[in-house]
Amino acid sequence: MPSRLPTRLRSLLAVLAGIAALLVLPGTARAEPAATVGTFEQQVLFKASQDPGYACFRIPSVVRTTKGTLLAFAEGRVLNCGDAADIDVVVKRSTDGGRTWGPLQVVNEGNGDTHGNPTPVVDRGTGRIVLAETYNTGRTDSASCQVPCDRTPHLQYSDDDGLNWSPPRDLSGEILPADWNSWYATGPVHGIQLSRGRHAGRLVFAVNTETWDGSRVTANNAALITSDDGGDHWDVGATDSWPIAADGTFRQKPSEMTLTERADGAVLVSGREQDGTDLGHRTQAVSADGGDSFLSPFRDVPDLYAPQVQGSTLRVGDRILLSCPGDPDRRRTMMIRSSYDGGRTWDSVDRGTVVTTDWSGYSDLVRVDGDTVGLLYEGGAVDARDEIRFARFTEDWLQPRRGPDPTTADLAPLARRAAVLGGARETAGVLSGALEFDGTDDAVRLPYQDRLPLGTKDFTASLWFRYTATAGEQPLLWMGGIGTSQPQVWLRAEPASNRITGLITTRNGASPPATAYARTTSAFNDGQWHHLALRRGGGRLTLFVDGTTVTTADVPGSVSRNSPFGVHVGQRMDSRAYFTGAVDEVRVYDRALSDEELSAPPSRKVTPDTVLWLPFDRVSDKR
Repeated sequence: MPSRLPTRLRSLLAVLAGIAALLVLPGTARAEPAATVGTFEQQVLFKASQDPGYACFRIPSVVRTTKGTLLAFAEGRVLNCGDAADIDVVVKRSTDGGRTWGPLQVVNEGNGDTHGNPTPVVDRGTGRIVLAETYNTGRTDSASCQVPCDRTPHLQYSDDDGLNWSPPRDLSGEILPADWNSWYATGPVHGIQLSRGRHAGRLVFAVNTETWDGSRVTANNAALITSDDGGDHWDVGATDSWPIAADGTFRQKPSEMTLTERADGAVLVSGREQDGTDLGHRTQAVSADGGDSFLSPFRDVPDLYAPQVQGSTLRVGDRILLSCPGDPDRRRTMMIRSSYDGGRTWDSVDRGTVVTTDWSGYSDLVRVDGDTVGLLYEGGAVDARDEIRFARFTEDWLQPRRGPDPTTADLAPLARRAAVLGGARETAGVLSGALEFDGTDDAVRLPYQDRLPLGTKDFTASLWFRYTATAGEQPLLWMGGIGTSQPQVWLRAEPASNRITGLITTRNGASPPATAYARTTSAFNDGQWHHLALRRGGGRLTLFVDGTTVTTADVPGSVSRNSPFGVHVGQRMDSRAYFTGAVDEVRVYDRALSDEELSAPPSRKVTPDTVLWLPFDRVSDKR
C-alpha cells in the first residue's frame, strides 16, 4: 500500500471500525418489504460515520467469487461527495453470504485524484477477479470533472479471493480509441463471463464515452469491452455512437450499462438514458455474438419508469431482475422489477417489489446462492448518498408474477386496451358508463404506443369529472413525465386551493425546460358532472370548464421529449396521488379544437386526429 500517513490512519481506523462492527449488531436501514412471504434482511455496509477517513461512499458494485465470497466495492470519497475529487476504490468481504462483513480495504488509492467506477468480473475457470476502474485528475472542490475530462481506464486483479490486489495497469492502449477523448466510464456495475456458445468463457463489461472536437462534445459512444484470455488482453467490441447536434441535442446517450446473459445466450444490455430526445430513461440493446456487435441500435423503453440513474440486472431462473428506483422524477423508492421475456417487456411499477421508499440511487445485484439474491444500493432517509446498504432476499420474497389486469376500451384508431388498476368500478356516466376511483390505488394506465406522445403539436385534452373531495391533490389526466424538468401535460383538481390546474412543461432544443399553466378560481367539487378541457393552439394555452375559459401564453417545444412516458387517468405518474371521484369520456386530439367543438355535447364520433378516447363504458377481463 502507499506509505503516506493519511492513508495509514484511514486504514487503521477502518480496521478498528470493522472489528467493532463484529461486536455489535449490523446497522439497520428502513425498508418496506412488499411481500409477506420469503426472507428479506438488510444492513448498512458503507457509511462515513462507521468507516472513518471518508466523507461519503458511492457507486456500489458486488460479485461472488468462485469460493463463494462476496466482494462489495465502492468509491470511498475522501473530501466530499463530489464526483471528481480525491476518491479511492474500496472493498469489503463476506464469507457467509453477506450476513457479516470484514473491515474496509483500500484496493486503489486516489492520492488526490479520482480512482473510481469499480467494475468487477469473475473468471469462473481460474477464480481470478478482474477489476476495471476509471481515473481522472482530482479536484479539491465538489465540482464535476472539467470538459473535456481526462478519463482513462485501468485494471487490477486478485488471485486470492479478493484479499490482495495487483498494481493497477493502464488499459488506454487497448480500449481507449483516440476519438474517445473526453468522458470515459467503466461500468459501474459488475461485468459478466459468458457461459454458452462459441464465446463461452469470455469476460465482458461495458463503457460509455464522449468525443471532443476541440471546442465541444460531438458524440456519445456506448461499447462492450471483451477479453478471451482471462483479462490479460482486452478489445473494444460492440459499439453504438450517437452524434450531438450543434444545438446540443442528441437522440441517445446510453450510459452506466448493466449486462445479463439471457437464457438463449444473447447479451442483454440495459443502460441509463440521459437527456436524449428519445422517450424514456432506460435504454436497451442486445448482442447475439458474444459482445462483438449489437443486433440493432440502442432503443429507449418509454414506459419503464425510472429517474436518470444507474441500475443493475441479474437473471434468476426464468426471469431477469432489474434494480433501480421506481420514482420517475427523483432518486427514491428502490424497487426490483422483473422481465419474463428476456428484457423485451418489464413489470410496471405497480407490479414491482419495493425495497424501500427512502431516497435511493445506484445499485448492483448478485446471486448469493441458489435461493438468495443480494442487492447493494445507495440509500438514505435524507439523501440517496447517505450510505450504501446490502440487502439479502429470497426469490419468493418478490411479488409473484401477476395475471392480466382488467381493461377498458380505447376507441382511438388502432389503439390497444387500457389497464384498469386497483379495482376502479363502473358507475353511471355522462353518456353511458363511467369509472369511479377510490383515491387509494384506482387508476387507468394506457400501454405505450407511438401515437400517444404529442410532441410539439397543438392538442386538446378533454374529459368529464365529478367529485366532492375538499383536500389533497386530485389528478385527472397525466401524459408524459413528471417533476419540474420533464416534458408533460396534466389536468388536476386542487380543492384545498379552490382551483383546477392545467399544465404543460416543454423542451425546446437545448434550452432549459419551460412551463405554462392555467387555473380556475373554483374547485368544482360539488358532486356534479363538469366538462374540463386543456387546449394548446394559436400561441395560447387555454383551460375550459363548462364553457368558461382561462388562457395564458403557450411555451414552445415538445411536451413529451426525453421523458419516461406514461398516460394515466386518476393517478399521478409517480403514484403519489390518486383521484377520488368519477371520470368519463376522456379524449385527446392532436389539434386545437374550436370553442364551438368544445361546447358541443358528447358524441360517439371517432376522427383521425383522435389520439385517445376512453368512454369508460365497460371494464372487462379482455386484453
